[in-house]
Amino acid sequence: MRGLVVAFGFLTRIPVRVSDVDRRSQAASLKWYPLVGATIGLLLTGAAMLLHGMPALPAAAVLLVGWVAITGALHLDGLADSADAWIGGMGDRERTLAIMKDPRSGPAGVVALVLVLLLKFAALATLANAWWLLLPPLLGRGAIVAWFLSTPYVRAAGLGDPLRGAPATGCHVAMGCVVAICLMAGVHGIVSLLVAAATAWLWRRAVMRRLGGFTGDTAGALIELVEAATLLALIVA
Repeated sequence: MRGLVVAFGFLTRIPVRVSDVDRRSQAASLKWYPLVGATIGLLLTGAAMLLHGMPALPAAAVLLVGWVAITGALHLDGLADSADAWIGGMGDRERTLAIMKDPRSGPAGVVALVLVLLLKFAALATLANAWWLLLPPLLGRGAIVAWFLSTPYVRAAGLGDPLRGAPATGCHVAMGCVVAICLMAGVHGIVSLLVAAATAWLWRRAVMRRLGGFTGDTAGALIELVEAATLLALIVA
């Protein structure tokens, strides 16, 4: 269960006690990522139910602030770095990787953050069923597991490097649980699963062409893109 604690400690700001984290416990944490996503989704669902009597726009704003606070904006940082690197890298692999390591955010990163947060806010304001909020965080973290099972990780000293040693069996079981939950959710779950898979595949194709694999920043961007895409799918399905 140490891997579960490590997963919560890394992916969220939920107060858990994590000490002496080694490569083995980090690798073991990967299979728990979807459970972390499901927990985030349940917290958002509960918050949405508590805010039910509030007007839609303020409620959506509060939900979005809570969503960002739970994750500590970790994945938004990856999205901003990826956007800056993709524009500034001008198609060059090494230049793209170098820009991702720059802690400063450029115009492309700021625009990407604003657009994704705007999409999330609009979707939250019009979402018909609070229980659907379980799906975007679940699928976002599930997409990370799928990437580690299928895509090279290219930054040897990066935060995600220890995850390359994650047990494949546990990760496959975790992905099976994600699919099962989506199927049990009916039409909206199936549509969300398909949209998440398409988003992950398109972004994977982009990082493979540019970098030959992915980095922690592009993984963070993946989570944000999948969450935004599935939220939009839920309001039109």
